Amino acid sequence: MADTVLLIDKSKSHAEALGTYLERQQAEVLIVSTNDEVLVSIEKTQPDIVIADPYLPDGEIIYILKQMKKTRPLTQIIIISEPEYIDQAMEEFRHDVASYLFRPVKSHALDFALKQAKDRIALEKKLSRYEKEIADLHNAQRLYQQLFDEVPCYITVQDQNFRLTATNKMFKKDFGDEIGSHCFESYKHRTTRCRECPVAATFEDGLPHSTEEIVTSKTGEQYNVITWTAPIRNGLGQITQVMEISTNITQIRQLQDHLTSLGLMLGSMSHGVKGMLTALDGGIYQLESGLNRQDPERIQRAFDQVKQMAERIKKMVLEILYYAKSRELNYQHVDVAEISQDIVKAVRPVAEKYKVRLEVDISQSVGTIEVDANWVQVAIVNILENAIDACISDQDKSEHHVLFKVFLITPERLCYIIQDNGMGMDQETREKMFTLFFSSKGSRGTGLGLFIAHHVIRQHGGAVQVESKPRDGSKFQICLPIHHPTQPLLANATRVA
Repeated sequence: MADTVLLIDKSKSHAEALGTYLERQQAEVLIVSTNDEVLVSIEKTQPDIVIADPYLPDGEIIYILKQMKKTRPLTQIIIISEPEYIDQAMEEFRHDVASYLFRPVKSHALDFALKQAKDRIALEKKLSRYEKEIADLHNAQRLYQQLFDEVPCYITVQDQNFRLTATNKMFKKDFGDEIGSHCFESYKHRTTRCRECPVAATFEDGLPHSTEEIVTSKTGEQYNVITWTAPIRNGLGQITQVMEISTNITQIRQLQDHLTSLGLMLGSMSHGVKGMLTALDGGIYQLESGLNRQDPERIQRAFDQVKQMAERIKKMVLEILYYAKSRELNYQHVDVAEISQDIVKAVRPVAEKYKVRLEVDISQSVGTIEVDANWVQVAIVNILENAIDACISDQDKSEHHVLFKVFLITPERLCYIIQDNGMGMDQETREKMFTLFFSSKGSRGTGLGLFIAHHVIRQHGGAVQVESKPRDGSKFQICLPIHHPTQPLLANATRVA
């Protein structure tokens, strides 16, 4: 397609000569010599190149060309003028002009100026096309980022070191905006990688993997999530990153059928029940044998075994009943010192058997408290037994002790301190210890004891605070209101969170 050239010249004969030269180069040429003609021609022909003498007698050409350049930036201007006016023209137009030529025009100079103008037109068109493509890419990127951010699940992108390189809005809200941190730090507050990591599996085989986990938000809230992974590959097909998508299914888990959960619990506990019943049968046989032989030592050993198994079965049955049947608490006023001594009596034999020193400090001014005594006792015993078990399981220390302290932290709030120097817990264990069926004792635990203890304390309007580090022991602080939570406190009572 031929270029359209508009010639603006005060000398018609000079313009016709230039026009003839340009037409030989396949250009479409239009010649004008007045301001009015220039305005009409620019609007009508929309020229590609304007070759102009800016100093026509009526003196408006400079303004017209400047306005044209603003509305039609692709149109290129070549200025032709006498040598004495070139500097003035340069001052007026600066970089808006492709070339400045002296009059009379030399052919090679005109050819070069035309080539420059055409090259600039081609370059401007290419830049305009690139700008449109870049704008389209930016729009696509904004759309992708919007979709990435607004998806109602947790999305992270991780490199081969399991460091976060991108996270969406929902993840940032619940787990923080720390690019470069490890996923296991953000999700589980661990210091090492999870044993069964779906991201690691995807890096290894390039396939999607899924898992169900319990994760902890930056505010301490725990969520059940189902996680899926997908590989991200570079141009060579190599996996450079992995995307992990986690869906919060906490409400679904909370709404699961209660009896189904109970059935799963009973199934998982059947082996333990069978073992206890077998031990109970053995104790009864030994008791009968001792009675027949009139062997006091044998009778005592058998009695101790039967008593121990009966206590374990009783505890397990109570836990099952508490979980299986929601019930209203039976509030009554009880003597704190008395119920605390009963708690100590329940756990002291185990502590003495395994040589764990039990230090008891019960304040003389604790008075009475309005609680369901049976369940508060079960809850505190569970936590106290957990402390003794932590000492028994710790093989690094030669001596172990557990502190059991009872005192009024305010006139309206009772506190129990249970502190041990046992094996301690990492942050992940601390965060999961009160969740249903979680046990750090392996087959020796049901995963119900601490769950029920925590539930009982909260049901009474109380709270549990835990401090613990691996190998440094643990400290539990259990605080309960002195009065029934639904009853108004005394006017001078101090409220404590």
